[in-house]
Amino acid sequence: MPYLDNPADGQPGAPSAVDLGGPGPRRITVISASMGAGHDGAATELTRHLTALGFLVDRHDFLDLLPAGIGKLLCGAYLRLLTWAPTGYQRIYAATEHDRRPGLAVRLLLRGARRRTLATVTPETRAVVSTYPGASQVLGALRLRGRLGIPALTYLTDFSVHSLWVAPGIDAHLAAHAIPAAQAHEQGATGVTVTGPLTDPRFTPATEDDRRAARARFGLPEDAPLALLVAGSWGVGPVREAAAEIRDTGAALPVVVCGHNHALAERLRADGITHVHEWVDDMPGLMHACDVLVQNAGGLTSLEALASGLPVVSYRCIPGHGQTNAAALEEAGLAPWIREPGRLAPTLTQLLHGPRRQAQRAAGLALYTSAASGPAQTVVAMARRPLSVVRKGERGRTVAVPSEALGLLAAAVPSDERGLAAAVPSKAPGLPLAALPGPSRRRSAVRRAIPGLPAAVRRPAPALTAAVRSAASVLPGAVRAAAPGRPAVVRSSVRAPGETAAARLAVTAPRHSRRRMILMAVAVAATVSLGIGAPLADAYGEAPGHHLGALTHYLEDDDR
Repeated sequence: MPYLDNPADGQPGAPSAVDLGGPGPRRITVISASMGAGHDGAATELTRHLTALGFLVDRHDFLDLLPAGIGKLLCGAYLRLLTWAPTGYQRIYAATEHDRRPGLAVRLLLRGARRRTLATVTPETRAVVSTYPGASQVLGALRLRGRLGIPALTYLTDFSVHSLWVAPGIDAHLAAHAIPAAQAHEQGATGVTVTGPLTDPRFTPATEDDRRAARARFGLPEDAPLALLVAGSWGVGPVREAAAEIRDTGAALPVVVCGHNHALAERLRADGITHVHEWVDDMPGLMHACDVLVQNAGGLTSLEALASGLPVVSYRCIPGHGQTNAAALEEAGLAPWIREPGRLAPTLTQLLHGPRRQAQRAAGLALYTSAASGPAQTVVAMARRPLSVVRKGERGRTVAVPSEALGLLAAAVPSDERGLAAAVPSKAPGLPLAALPGPSRRRSAVRRAIPGLPAAVRRPAPALTAAVRSAASVLPGAVRAAAPGRPAVVRSSVRAPGETAAARLAVTAPRHSRRRMILMAVAVAATVSLGIGAPLADAYGEAPGHHLGALTHYLEDDDR
């Protein structure tokens, strides 16, 4: 459920019933967040590719998975920081950019989403993909605690990688380019793969006929050079200043897209900017009509422009991720970053008429042909890989237990339809697997029932039953079934094909829910308070309250 409506999203979450014709689960969960349009846009495109490959896809908004309406508060706090206190946002972003672990407030906020996130995974789900860093942190924590027995992947929607994107426990991090891949690796990410970007296939280079038709459709002049100025779906940043400076260069006419910020559009028209649009459904057509893109955040729109063959330039970027994305795009040779207004006119002239235009077009289009396989193909490869649960032994030794073996417990131990609690001790030479029925049993109770048991993990009965069907072919002879109520034994030397011990999983007892909710409420209050107070517009170099239209759009829509 988007909290700031994105008309381009349509109806996410509608799976396509495509039969692969083979056995085994064929469902993948994709979790994004309606924090702007970039995370949802990447998830929508990934869903389309996975559906075409024959998978059923479940879409979820991570803000809906946060308890007690925290998602709406978080969305509002983030927008308030960008519009009222950009300097504060810049300081928070810079202070946490290279942290190896999220701060206490962030961890408390995300902890409340674990149960709901786990509930999005059905017994048929083969992998979970996140396009939002908060969801990645939750999925990684579930993997580390042994509560999520399928691969969890992160698709990096930003060209620069903040530390929050990299979550311990995530099996693979997918990047659009080698630059974000290298940054993710430096942050400690595992399974980093360059898969190329995710963009709508309608974004393609325009022919001369496409250009003329698009200009006529949008009421734009036939022959004048046009610079498309974008500021994200919320229309934040010093857009008025950028539009006026583009106009004053004489190199191009500005065509401005304000997204949901109606107040910004009205101010631009009052400033004498002729071609002003709010939310645009036909962005591929508008890009066909223009000659260069000027952006301030380095998000999905920049990648769409590159796919359309438009040269991209970064100018008057918003603090935090806007500036780091601009630096990464410049390092990749995809978009120059204009840091001084005096460089705007010569840079636009070069990108409109000089040889640099063709070089930038070629670099942008090459981004879509350089990756060996796309993000969807990488997700499918991970989804079809044999699963494993890796645990840290009693003496620091890492041992691997094939997760399919847990499924055999469903046949050996009595259970009910509500669930099965499976306990996994780490002892050599064998790895005893014991199970007790009932979802209400705490892991501490399981450990007390089985002397010497150091750890326990809960598994839903449907997932265990489904695993039984494939375990016999994957792990023949690996498990010796026991009588009902008795432990089964898995030989420690048996490993599933391709199984690795890349992650260490630690299982802890659940904490008291009331204490957790109190701590989360305190963290939410602290987070929201960051966006309240006197405007700090110096980071944008403009008048205070300049971009409150997007915030007004949010506050007026109580239903969302």
